[in-house]
Amino acid sequence: MHVTHADFSAGRRVDAPSRCETFIRANAFDKPTLVLDIERVAEQFHALKAGLGRADIHYAVKANPAREVIERLVNLGSHFDAASRGEIELCLSLGASPDTISFGNTVKRASDIAFAWNVGVTLFAADAEEELEKIAEHAPGAQVYIRLIVEASGADWPLTRKFGTTRGKALKLLGMARDLGLEPVGFSFHVGSQTRDPAMWSDTLDQVAAIWGEAQEAGFGLTLINIGGGFPAYYGQEIAHPTYYAARVMEQVDARFADATRVMAEPGRGLVAEAGAIAAEVLLVSKKSDDDLHRWVYLDIGKFSGLAETIDEAIRYQFVTDRDHEDTGACILAGPSCDSADVLYEKRPVSLPLGLKAGDKVIIRNCGAYTSSYSSVGFNGFPPLDVIVI
Repeated sequence: MHVTHADFSAGRRVDAPSRCETFIRANAFDKPTLVLDIERVAEQFHALKAGLGRADIHYAVKANPAREVIERLVNLGSHFDAASRGEIELCLSLGASPDTISFGNTVKRASDIAFAWNVGVTLFAADAEEELEKIAEHAPGAQVYIRLIVEASGADWPLTRKFGTTRGKALKLLGMARDLGLEPVGFSFHVGSQTRDPAMWSDTLDQVAAIWGEAQEAGFGLTLINIGGGFPAYYGQEIAHPTYYAARVMEQVDARFADATRVMAEPGRGLVAEAGAIAAEVLLVSKKSDDDLHRWVYLDIGKFSGLAETIDEAIRYQFVTDRDHEDTGACILAGPSCDSADVLYEKRPVSLPLGLKAGDKVIIRNCGAYTSSYSSVGFNGFPPLDVIVI
């Protein structure tokens, strides 16, 4: 894929109808459906790889585990970040080599560690003593990297506390891994999901570089730095072209980790979000009182059927209707379930056409990531999100 320097710095504005939107307009759907453009996934892979350079892309399978996505990425030479036995089995079944898969979840069932080791997976994440003990027992001699806690970076969806260990404990875990007969090879971290500006990586990389330096001075001879995900998608706020973005991140990585012979990146959202759109429908438009300032617009899809990332209104999806030429007004957007938590946007209402009514089709843009994978159970009897790959 040839990309000029001008393309690198161009902001991303995805306002033109995508192939997914064209498909949705041409077809009828009896339930919420994610339409995924597999060629768009391939384009994003090439664009990110052009900027990441020497870093290996380990696609975060959890972002969208559609078989067509995994198969195409295998053919493109991608590596994979798996969080479970099921994801490992999926990747292997579609042709991925076990040496391209890292078991990146720091909370693993012992039998799943044994399974992964027996099928040829050799790289595991850990952030606690007990996890290292499990890996040593069930994957003796395996390579391990230690996940670090980092301070919030300004990401739209910070990822802190649940995973990782502190600076004060990191070297202790490296030493324990070595004493258990494992091969401690490096560190991993996550700058936070939807980190829109590559400059936001600077402070986080400084934090990790300080710990890396301490480990090298202590004689651990680390070789691997896993920079995790954080690569953004377009949700209405301008972002850099993925090649430009990735290149700016790698400039910062190379400046701090010149002695790392292996760099891993784990894009999920940045690879698949913009490749998908959801076909949805308005179920009801109402006001709670005659003098209510805002309408309530209820869709046939909500937090429990694919739009979980609207929790705390962190991810702001874009909505397209056939009435977008009409006057618009603020509304509270909600899902269809009988759970009062199933409200998508209330603190910051969404502007939608005033003429919107039950039965109108709504297209939700850039929904290829963390929608179908969050919609695996038919909560309240509403069907899980259907997926069509074009």
